[in-house]
Amino acid sequence: MNGIYDPSAPKKATNLSINSELLRKAKEFDINLSATLEQALIEKVKQRQRELWLSANKSAIDDYNSYAEQNGQLSDSLRSF
Repeated sequence: MNGIYDPSAPKKATNLSINSELLRKAKEFDINLSATLEQALIEKVKQRQRELWLSANKSAIDDYNSYAEQNGQLSDSLRSF
């Protein structure tokens, strides 16, 4: 599993409403609608998960950044450059 979803989960049929001209063009170019939608949904889910993670961890990130501004990075003593 890639962590976003289970790619081995069974497919589920669904109904969608799509702009008829866009659908015609997609068919004209042999675009696989299911694969295209799945890829777009993967990107949207990843984006939303990132947003939620950043929101949930904002306080800790801000605290660390404040500490680093005042005291330097935790790894500064390990640097050889």
